[in-house]
Amino acid sequence: MKKALFVYNPNSGGSRILQRLDLILKTAQENDVCLFPYRIAKNSNDKFLATLELNNFDYVIISGGDGTLNTTVNFLLKNNYNMPIGVIPAGTCNDFANSLRIPNKLVDCLNTIFTGKTLDVDLGIINDELYFLNTCAGGLFVDVSFNTQDELKRNFGPLAYYLKALGEVAHKKPFPLKITTETECINVKGLLFCILNGTQGGGFTNLIKDADISDGLMDMVIIKNCYHIDLASLFFRALSQESLNTKHALRLKAKECFIEGPDDVILSVDGEKGPSLPVKIKFLQKKIKVFVP
Repeated sequence: MKKALFVYNPNSGGSRILQRLDLILKTAQENDVCLFPYRIAKNSNDKFLATLELNNFDYVIISGGDGTLNTTVNFLLKNNYNMPIGVIPAGTCNDFANSLRIPNKLVDCLNTIFTGKTLDVDLGIINDELYFLNTCAGGLFVDVSFNTQDELKRNFGPLAYYLKALGEVAHKKPFPLKITTETECINVKGLLFCILNGTQGGGFTNLIKDADISDGLMDMVIIKNCYHIDLASLFFRALSQESLNTKHALRLKAKECFIEGPDDVILSVDGEKGPSLPVKIKFLQKKIKVFVP
């Protein structure tokens, strides 16, 4: 019988996971998996580490949104625990899970995990210390993810982000960006830059349709300074899954980059507040294993 750690955020997705705990435990038992539940709480890192040290887990299942995944994966890797990861999407956007086409329906998601097929997935790392699974962004809209009220997210889901983002269009402020990769250096007046690991970010599906989550390369989109109407057009193009291949958007691929700009530009890292510019970003090819359909 295999042994798995089940890490869950009781506050993600309107706390729906709490109503499904028995189904999760029952399904695990039916698949000969002994599941050890661990509830995420503030200031509980010591207890989490003790749980890992006292048990020899085969893999970990994480229930929550992109922020919960980020926090848990960072803790595991920084403490030298690199085991396969099962994802139960239970947040507002679940961009990482959606990029991997992990089912949103709980029964199908559990079947994906207990079937045991894994994919080696890239991770990004910021300043050699902070991992991210899906997105790292700066500029217009990015503070929406960590400043949107929990009540709005519970009631409206990703729509809460879109509504708040639209309200920011009128207050756009371009800023100078210098981006240096292993092959080029770009200077541009930008409104927004977003580094993606996968096809989806910010609740927008298929932002980069040909993105490969295992190629060791980051996909970066830079929105250049433009008129309000052009910015709104780009927003709705992304919303309707149309290509962002316009004169107002740049796209780069790189293994690593150094991004310079105003030090008041704060990054959103997997939807959570991150460091400010400047930052060094690298991609680590096939750093973790994730259960996939």
